[in-house]
Amino acid sequence: MSRDSQAGAASAGDHTVTVTHPEGTARLSVPDGTVLRDALLAAGLSPHSRAGRRLNCGGRGLCATCGVRLEGDGEGEDANAPAPDHWHDGLAARFGYPRLSCQVRVTGDMAVEIPEKLVWGGRESDAE
Repeated sequence: MSRDSQAGAASAGDHTVTVTHPEGTARLSVPDGTVLRDALLAAGLSPHSRAGRRLNCGGRGLCATCGVRLEGDGEGEDANAPAPDHWHDGLAARFGYPRLSCQVRVTGDMAVEIPEKLVWGGRESDAE
């Protein structure tokens, strides 16, 4: 698996995953069938919040800390987002939640957004 911040050629059987994250954009060359969470972590792009990097379920689809948005995941859009097949994906589609990257396999070129993760219960500064 390779990470290229510019354009890169994928090997046969690999797919290009374009990742938009808070620090910019990256293009990954990912083998077919790879779990998206594993591909992101291998490229140094964590789908987790700062706390979630240590406090997560390890890819079992239980904690919902590895949420990402897949381009074309909405109704009527044409894209390579895999069809939802995990119980959380049904909720994500229904209520607009991010999909769990640990439950998505890369089966084609795709565009992914890692949204900025905020810790619940955070407060705005009194100085503002």
